[in-house]
Amino acid sequence: MTNFTYADGIRQAIAEEIERDPSVFVIGEDVGESGGVFGVTKGLWDRFGSNHLWDTPISEEGIVGAAVGAALVGGKPIVEIMFGDFSFLAMDMIVNQAAKTHYMTGGNLSVPMVVRMVTGTAGSTGAQHSQSLEAFFTQVPGLKVVAPSTAEDAKGLLISAIRDPDPVIFFEHKGLYVGRGGPAGDVVKVDPIPMGVGKIVREGSDVTIVSYLKTLEYAQKAADELAVEGISCEIFDPRTLVPFDRAGLRASLEKTGRLLIAHEAPTRGGFGAEIAAFAAEDCFELLRAPIVRVGARNTPIPYAPIMEKYTLPGVARIAEEVRKLVK
Repeated sequence: MTNFTYADGIRQAIAEEIERDPSVFVIGEDVGESGGVFGVTKGLWDRFGSNHLWDTPISEEGIVGAAVGAALVGGKPIVEIMFGDFSFLAMDMIVNQAAKTHYMTGGNLSVPMVVRMVTGTAGSTGAQHSQSLEAFFTQVPGLKVVAPSTAEDAKGLLISAIRDPDPVIFFEHKGLYVGRGGPAGDVVKVDPIPMGVGKIVREGSDVTIVSYLKTLEYAQKAADELAVEGISCEIFDPRTLVPFDRAGLRASLEKTGRLLIAHEAPTRGGFGAEIAAFAAEDCFELLRAPIVRVGARNTPIPYAPIMEKYTLPGVARIAEEVRKLVK
């Protein structure tokens, strides 16, 4: 066992890429000497200083706009959006500028930047600091969207995202960081992980559960409970939403014939709908039951812990929906 957290994976990827390529830098609110509100960039200031860690005023549009400009002239910016909820303040820069520049210049220019977005709930962070907005960005041509669930995947995918010639939206669930502001953990060697390649995190034969980010943990716990009842769950973590590993999902459905998709975003309009559409269009002959989606209820995330828990998908809801699907 190693002391290697999700935050460590992101921090180490940033440090290794700065050392490899001096054009890499981090830009955002409190990312410098203070180490970020979640402690992810803690210690990097001492190693790299103000040349590679740029603290900014509170202006998401200005932060992303500066990053787009830097990327166009040879920089490799890594933007940190303190809470993904605030990304709407920078939507013009992300959606109309970064995502479209390569296309609108006939391939002559590209915007090689990463936008790290802190996403999801972490216990009473309220309606404006708890949203899961990944589906908004998956709809934009020109953006890649990454959603790692483990420390190793966070590191390997961030390395690939930094090296990618196109803009990448990189979602980090605040409930996965662990050890907020604590000492750095062990350094773990992780090779770049190609985008568009999912992985089976649990083998099974009765139903395929597709999940990512924090909800993947709930899916795994639900699968443990169901195994005692004789229900065998296969769990597929796509790791990247755009591009999505369609071949990997199809291979899993060839074994199980049933599909349940679980994510923290609301069910209505969530990325699970896109996964379900693919399965219905391209894997229909494999399906032995209707596709099931489990997501947050259609309400802003409440502040009260008991209401927050009720709103979000958890172990019990996932397990119950699998029982219905299988039986």
